[in-house]
Amino acid sequence: MKLWDKGFSIDKQIENFTVGNDREIDIHIAKYDVQASLAHAIMLESIGIITANELADLKKGLQELATDIENGDFVIEPSFEDVHSKIEWELTNKLGEVGKKIHTARSRNDQVLVALQLYYKENLAIVNDKVKILFDTLLNLAETHKDSLLPGYTHLQVAMPSSFGLWFSAYAELLIDDVYVLNAVSKVVDQNPLGSAAGYGSSFPIDRELTTKELDFTTLKYNVVAAQLSRGKSERSIAAALGGLCNTMARFAMDVCLYMSQNFGFISFPDELTTGSSIMPHKKNPDVFELIRGKCNKIQALHSEMLLITNNLPTGYHRDFQLLKENIIAAFEDVKDILDIFNYSIQQVIVKDIDLNDEKYQYLFTVDSINNLVVEGMSFREAYQQIGEQVQAGTYKPDLGKQHSHLGSIHNLGLDKIAEKYPK
Repeated sequence: MKLWDKGFSIDKQIENFTVGNDREIDIHIAKYDVQASLAHAIMLESIGIITANELADLKKGLQELATDIENGDFVIEPSFEDVHSKIEWELTNKLGEVGKKIHTARSRNDQVLVALQLYYKENLAIVNDKVKILFDTLLNLAETHKDSLLPGYTHLQVAMPSSFGLWFSAYAELLIDDVYVLNAVSKVVDQNPLGSAAGYGSSFPIDRELTTKELDFTTLKYNVVAAQLSRGKSERSIAAALGGLCNTMARFAMDVCLYMSQNFGFISFPDELTTGSSIMPHKKNPDVFELIRGKCNKIQALHSEMLLITNNLPTGYHRDFQLLKENIIAAFEDVKDILDIFNYSIQQVIVKDIDLNDEKYQYLFTVDSINNLVVEGMSFREAYQQIGEQVQAGTYKPDLGKQHSHLGSIHNLGLDKIAEKYPK
């Protein structure tokens, strides 16, 4: 069954190519299509297109479908083109003629669009919740390990003293920037496109403000052409936001892999969180964090894909838009899994004691030594030269007791300030 069926059969090869794997992808948006169909039915009754009894029947039929979807009993068979045709067929099969009325005053274009917007809106909120969980975990780790010093690096060369508290809370604060962007994108998708039909509205006296309220959108996309033009724009914005979050997690995962290696040896994890080698019995591999890194890097490429699919499309609907769904939905599902496994794993990190008297860290405190001389009255340039000469001569002796007191430094992390900064 096809919503656009006009009584003739389409070439099978053409059909297979144009349908693609929509049936599998559409399972993710099935419940949102039911929600939108219910709101649309309520609106149709309010303007006299269907009766109160027909609305009651549609509500009952849609609720039954919602229950099937929630229980995992909803299936889109190969005889259906997509979830939208399947739902309309189920309503018609159960309710008869009233099921055929559900498509009045809408197009598959705005039907797909509103279901996707609802999916995006809810899943951005879910991602946001999971980011907050990871944020809280990192701040707790920062508090727990705030006194554990860690060598800081620039150019992968030993540079200045850092701490595990500084490291954990750094990534926590970076997540706040990612949430700013996620929240901005949430506003982009929180606009009801239903009623734009095929992109040019309807001659029916539909009430778009009613469906906006029913679907709990903050506002609607008033201009019907703008509503259709948002297809692709929403996906580009989402891809950028998810990509930014994934950039943060990929860099953090890289640090974890680096710090676990024997040449650094700063952290470890319980054996059950690592994997082994098929030929090297000593190996404890950080596969979880390597896969996080790889998956996050893959998601960062998504924005380019969304951009290139939609970049030069003229006004109106184009079938190219069908290609946006699969990878943007897959990205959401992957990001949710990544956040869960990252939070689960990093909570079990084992922070090791680091011997800063080790020879390779002997120059970790040179900047502190320079600053000591400046405090005693020497100019910075002279102090820099004096310590530099000691380094070259091999006579430098570090001062391990220097305190960093300014806000956001090793000994004054400002964790309470970072926690307050998180968007409410």
